[in-house]
Amino acid sequence: MSKPKVGFFDFSSCEGCQIELTNYGDTAFLELLNHIDIVEFREAMTETAGDLDIACVEGSFTREADRARLESIRKRSKIVIAYGACAATAGVNALKNHQADYKENVYGKDAHMPHLDSSKALPISAAIKVDYSVYGCPMDKYEFLRIVTHLLHGKEPVIPNYPVCMECKRRETVCRYEDGDHCMGQVARAGCNAPCPADGIPCEACRGFVDQPNEVALVKVLKERAGFSEKRAQEKSRIFTAALRSDSK
Repeated sequence: MSKPKVGFFDFSSCEGCQIELTNYGDTAFLELLNHIDIVEFREAMTETAGDLDIACVEGSFTREADRARLESIRKRSKIVIAYGACAATAGVNALKNHQADYKENVYGKDAHMPHLDSSKALPISAAIKVDYSVYGCPMDKYEFLRIVTHLLHGKEPVIPNYPVCMECKRRETVCRYEDGDHCMGQVARAGCNAPCPADGIPCEACRGFVDQPNEVALVKVLKERAGFSEKRAQEKSRIFTAALRSDSK
């Protein structure tokens, strides 16, 4: 029986999530390679293929010129997985959505050269249908492994849609606000097992927001409990959720 064919593709991103995959060295991933056939993966091989069982896409949709390539991937793939923050939520790339002059700030005199042309950064779901998402910056390689394993066994993967605060409670982690710090765990999507707060680092919502986040409450808590100014409280969550916020342009 032939093994499922899997391909990896990249768009606007640092390609860090692909590097996470090539950094796999544990027996679980090596075992997975016995059950799938990786037929396209630019970071590790030059070969290309036709139809795919699973296509894994990294990077955000920032150029209309990329739509055709995304549609081609969708057409020849049974399942499409958006992996990493850029693909799932547009990630840090979406910060430019809030700055009209981002090209000049980044590229200076070369800002309007054709090969640098891009527009609003969006998750790839803005261009094609996405079946599953692996959130995070970079994505959690063990979550990716779990999702793919479930698909191979015909199980429906469970993608968390509850706040990081729940995982902190399970770990009995002291709330960052109790230590006079800030945190966005109350609206951030869980699934990472909250390692940052456990290490004394505030959650920055790299996995994006839960569905229908209470952004008003987040701003209020950042002001009242963390002492943020109105401006800082309003803009704090943009780093990873600029395309998800209610004020996204």
